[in-house]
Amino acid sequence: MDKQTAPSKKKVYIKYLLRTVILWFGEVLGFILIAYLSVGLTINSWQTAVVVVTIIGILNMFFWPILSRLFLPFLVYTVGIGSLLLNGLMIWFVSNFVSGITIEGWALILTPIGMALITTILATIITIDDDASYYRMVFQRNIRGKNDHHSLKPGTIFLEIDGLAHKVLKEALDKGVMPTLAKWLENGSHKLTIWETDLSSQTGASQAGILHGNNENIPAFRWVEKPNENRIMVSTGLSDAPLIEERISNGMGLLSLHGASRSNLFSGDAKDIIFTYSHLKNLRKFYSGAWYYLYSSPSSFGRIIVLFMGDVLRDFGSQIKHRVKNINPRIYRGLSYPFIRAGANVFLREVTTYTLIGDIITGKIDVAYVTYLGYDEIAHHSGVRDEDSFNALKGLDKQFSRLETAVGYSNRHYKFVVQSDHGQTNGSTFKQRYGITLEDLVQGYIPADIKIYSKLSSNEDHFSQALTAPIDSSKMYFKNKKDRTVERSREIFSDTLKNIEKRDIANKPYSKGVLEYIQSYTIDKNPKIKSSSEAEVIVLASGNLGLIYFTQWENRLSYEDIKDVFPDLIPGLVKHQGIGFIMVHSDEFGPIVIGSNGIYYLKTDKIEGINPLSNFGPNAAQHLKRTDQFKYVPDIVVNSFYDPVSDEVAAFEELVGSHGGLGGDQSYPFVMYPSEWKLDTETIIGAEKLHEVLKARLNQKSP
Repeated sequence: MDKQTAPSKKKVYIKYLLRTVILWFGEVLGFILIAYLSVGLTINSWQTAVVVVTIIGILNMFFWPILSRLFLPFLVYTVGIGSLLLNGLMIWFVSNFVSGITIEGWALILTPIGMALITTILATIITIDDDASYYRMVFQRNIRGKNDHHSLKPGTIFLEIDGLAHKVLKEALDKGVMPTLAKWLENGSHKLTIWETDLSSQTGASQAGILHGNNENIPAFRWVEKPNENRIMVSTGLSDAPLIEERISNGMGLLSLHGASRSNLFSGDAKDIIFTYSHLKNLRKFYSGAWYYLYSSPSSFGRIIVLFMGDVLRDFGSQIKHRVKNINPRIYRGLSYPFIRAGANVFLREVTTYTLIGDIITGKIDVAYVTYLGYDEIAHHSGVRDEDSFNALKGLDKQFSRLETAVGYSNRHYKFVVQSDHGQTNGSTFKQRYGITLEDLVQGYIPADIKIYSKLSSNEDHFSQALTAPIDSSKMYFKNKKDRTVERSREIFSDTLKNIEKRDIANKPYSKGVLEYIQSYTIDKNPKIKSSSEAEVIVLASGNLGLIYFTQWENRLSYEDIKDVFPDLIPGLVKHQGIGFIMVHSDEFGPIVIGSNGIYYLKTDKIEGINPLSNFGPNAAQHLKRTDQFKYVPDIVVNSFYDPVSDEVAAFEELVGSHGGLGGDQSYPFVMYPSEWKLDTETIIGAEKLHEVLKARLNQKSP
């Protein structure tokens, strides 16, 4: 994409003047509105409001750039609340010199928000470009002059749309939802290609591979580490993410050379980091000079609050619409979800864009990678192609337009790469379809006194877990419990364990083959639910991927072991209509994939009966072979069915749109890349391969 030419000086001044008048008028109205609500602001007339707002505007023009730079650490570490207080204190300062006005209490915060509310509404109504006139008149004066990096080499900005499948992107482009991206494709600056994720089609595995070139031993969103005292690891765990990055990083990640990480799960070895999960606990790395652009305008944070609350109300309206119109599939979202959604779809989106604009204008970074989370969050709860989801994409497209505009005001050119880390596949959940959870299903085919712990929700898929940390207590419980579970399991299964230890696979013939064993089994049990404070079996879920761990055994249980100890479990699972296949490891045959009517022997690529992977893509066997070699692969890998006609899976979590396993669009994200990169010549299977390809393009000389 060619560097955008900045508008003429005359046009910029006209836009700036128009913007100033609208802001002034809106702030006066907001000022009067807050006074009318009697929350701590009083004024004796509208003329007083005009005088006060005018004085504040003049003071902000001259002193806000100084104040925001001086107090930037305070503004950053208060996550923007400090900017509202600073605005309020500015009004309080003026009130000491203008008669007829007093301000105190909550009004110090509510007044700036009220003023931002009116100006945001007005700016939306007349569709004024809120940024274009602001770059040169205010921002360039305060930031661009600080630029001490004068590289002639174009930089690269990776814009990740979390959870957007290649097919859904094309639909959005056809519907006119994303005009900025459509323009890039139409003018030839960019091309679009598809890539294929690993089996674990979720952000943890994908970003580990993309940013660090290594996603081995990450079998799902969360998993159990038997050798590590049955610890449950979570991709977004505040303590786990740093440990995962330490394991996968070699110091040469995608962002290791003058790179910046914004709102990602892992850092890619960048030194400049904002809202990156693997470093979220390190407050020293939370601060960056790029925050300055967010706070370079006194109204920016107030505007974000207004947009945030608007998105909250929009979701409440969406929930009502889905119920009234009986839109299915749908799930119960709850009262807290709209705020979580607005955090991802508005707050993090706006903060990410503002800070990235600062990166572009200063020109100091060579490469940045940012994640926009809103579409993924909304598609989980509303549906992959729901109006809510497409509206989220429309909002993202506006961010890309803002970033494109920013390049026109920078001394340095930047290329944009837009991509996704995985897709999503729609469908009613497993519980909605069959009335039971995966935990219930497993419990029905094991002895009644074996107790299960399950975690079948990834609603804290991103930054909400930083606030809730819902599984910390469970992780503490499982830590250091290995010895007592092993002791108890030996009491229950002492005879069986002795037989397993003595068996010689090479010399003992089996009376039944695997397929015969499955097909001859008669299901005569009803799933039972048993709650307990302890567990010997852990059942986890990542979309339509299930993981079953038998924690009383330190090593992975083989197919033969499971058949001996839990003879009902494997047939009970695969004969359930909601299960597409399971994978276990056989002492005799190696990794085997078992469906209700067929077996795939992965070691020899031999198929007995009907191929259980026939609906899951041509590379399904390759992905499963790789996962089977992982250190923390579960005893049983479970994948729901996939119906290619309805294009649906049955998530083991209560999510309408899901990802994590195999089946449908969840495995097929996209890359929209600068045309000169020629990615259409590459076959990209797996996140590690994508890392290799992207890094090669970053290192090639510009044409």
